[in-house]
Amino acid sequence: MANCNCKIRIGIVLYPTFGGSGVVATELGKYLADKGHEVHFITYSQPVRLAHFTKNIFYHEVAVSNYPLFDYEPYETVLASKIVDVVQHEKLNILHVHYAIPHASAAYMAKQILATKGIAIPFVTTLHGTDITLVGRDSSFEPVISFCINQSDAVTAVSESLKQDTYRHFHTEREIHVIPNFIHAPDSLPQIDMSMRRRYAEDHEPVFCHISNFRKVKRVKDVLKVFYDVNKVKPSKLLLVGDGPDRHKIEELCREYQLCDRVTFVGKVRETNDVLAISDIFVLTSETESFGLAALEALAMGVPVISTNTGGIPEVNQHGVSGYLSDVGDVKDMAKNALSILEDEAVLQRFRHGALNVAKKFDIASVVCKYEQLYLSLIPD
Repeated sequence: MANCNCKIRIGIVLYPTFGGSGVVATELGKYLADKGHEVHFITYSQPVRLAHFTKNIFYHEVAVSNYPLFDYEPYETVLASKIVDVVQHEKLNILHVHYAIPHASAAYMAKQILATKGIAIPFVTTLHGTDITLVGRDSSFEPVISFCINQSDAVTAVSESLKQDTYRHFHTEREIHVIPNFIHAPDSLPQIDMSMRRRYAEDHEPVFCHISNFRKVKRVKDVLKVFYDVNKVKPSKLLLVGDGPDRHKIEELCREYQLCDRVTFVGKVRETNDVLAISDIFVLTSETESFGLAALEALAMGVPVISTNTGGIPEVNQHGVSGYLSDVGDVKDMAKNALSILEDEAVLQRFRHGALNVAKKFDIASVVCKYEQLYLSLIPD
């Protein structure tokens, strides 16, 4: 099918949550469907970004049994069975599994079952980050992940940094293709909704923003420390979007710094662009990030990024152009850099345009073409 102009029937296996891998997988499927391909999402609940009835998109729910013999639901086995069923009856051409655990192993199992039925189905595994850098480093998972990477028909990683991490921590010589995460990049800077902005800040107050799942690795307390130093020089407002296990620690630090009147905990928001559209600076203080999708989404809205220089972030945030990079934990440098961007309106506008121009390099149209080419190289003629 290497030169085929007809539509590809693609099965996408993903986590349906707010996490980066699920968001990217869903947006990829939606864009492929818009291009005329047939996309089948296979997971345990409807993906959060899949909100509307759409042409060429189908959702197959993996219903896990609550059979009392099992202390833990055997999701991987049920998922493999569902994949077999969907491939058979929907006549899929290829599987694309996002996040190694347990999707790649389920895809491998399904592929072997289908082979006994005379059906050949290639599968692509996309590595997103914590499946390699956190969960995957658990020695109990290493043999399975290494095996599944080696048995995948193709493997992609969302950054060069993650690719190198994979080679360092797993026993594989499999070629890993770097295909970055993506966004819908607008042609020009979006208009700021001043009526919405004034709900949170005065016109003269810069608005800082952070979006994450508030886990330890995100170092959200550092966001507050950066904001504390900035606020001493330039009164500002901070919007914290998301929730998670470290939220209570951040709330305690907010009270300790006496910043509660300047910090708003927005909570989980489905359309984060609404928050980014009224923001001036995005702060990402993570200890590690395989890509930094939240930073890219900020750049696409013309919001300069103050970030750490770890993992794949430097592949996204261009120092001195779209924002600034600092060492992990160097909150003083981050505050200094933020203040330099806010020095005057001309400097801020220069960084806004720089942010958007960097984001355009990750526009979905160019990135999805790389996946299409990969699919076509694997599908038998």
